Amino acid sequence: MDISALIHQAEHTHQLEREEIVALLGDDRHNDELFAAADRVRHRYVGDEVHLRGLIEFSNICRQNCLYCGLRRDNQQVSRYRIEPEVIIEFAGKAKEYGYKTVVLQSGEDVSFDVDTMRHIIREIKKLDLAITLSIGEKSREEYAAYKEAGADRYLLRIETTDKKLYEDLDPGMNFENRLRCLRDLKELGYEVGTGGLIGLPGQTLASLADDILFFKNMDADMIGVGPFIPNPDTPLRDAAGGTFTLSRKVMAVIRLLMPDINIPATTAMETLDPNGRVLALKSGANVVMPNVTEGDYRRMYALYPGKICINDTPAHCRGCITGKIAGIGRKVSESHGFRTKCLQR
Repeated sequence: MDISALIHQAEHTHQLEREEIVALLGDDRHNDELFAAADRVRHRYVGDEVHLRGLIEFSNICRQNCLYCGLRRDNQQVSRYRIEPEVIIEFAGKAKEYGYKTVVLQSGEDVSFDVDTMRHIIREIKKLDLAITLSIGEKSREEYAAYKEAGADRYLLRIETTDKKLYEDLDPGMNFENRLRCLRDLKELGYEVGTGGLIGLPGQTLASLADDILFFKNMDADMIGVGPFIPNPDTPLRDAAGGTFTLSRKVMAVIRLLMPDINIPATTAMETLDPNGRVLALKSGANVVMPNVTEGDYRRMYALYPGKICINDTPAHCRGCITGKIAGIGRKVSESHGFRTKCLQR
């Protein structure tokens, strides 16, 4: 296939077939061309503002047992914690003081945070005029509705892979159809829905990555986060090869080309593999960064994968650092809450 022609087609029509995506991902001779096209589409549709979301990792306790995740239930090497509701609210208040317009409340699937507790946390944080993203896993439709009624704006639930067999092999005890049900419920309830995937899972192919991208497009997700799979030594996949920065960046760029007006984060895992990873992602289609505003040892204990960046930094340092990087590439931090603005094709 003519890869340059495919990139041109994707940039101007925002459409590619499965085999065309596979060809694009499998060719490394035109990577700079691909990244430049994604950056142009980003500029055209979402502009030069970068949205910062303050990440609060409030519990690393999880009922699930995913083979790739350092927080998996059977991992005995993790020091477990949960942050008290009032401290979570306090962290959100500090995030507002640092200039954040959105906080992301993220945890393992910790059942001790029941509906009433979460509703209290959400309502108190909404009083601060912050947008709220939840990333707390699989819940019932009724729970999602309760969180939405309390004031939650967005929900992040990564599917990780749309290959049903691979999903259920890597996520024992979980059901692929239930994951899809959760995403449908969230869309129907009016959330801005974020999802995404891991790049480089054992058994994953370029064809399955192409299927992932088309799934994201077909569901019209509002935010897509992708990053490399980084094997954790305390999990069953400790000896896996893991994903690469380049392929993760390419998947992200193709997503921007096909979904021009969505929000795409430059993920922390990208910078774990490349010291300039988030800046390179921002120059290849990304327009969101999620600095950690959790304080103290909690950063170290939320050990999804080894080598996670910034675990010894303060929230203030992270805010200053990323702001400098954003300014250094001629972009600016957004002053808005960063909701997706759906655009007609340009």
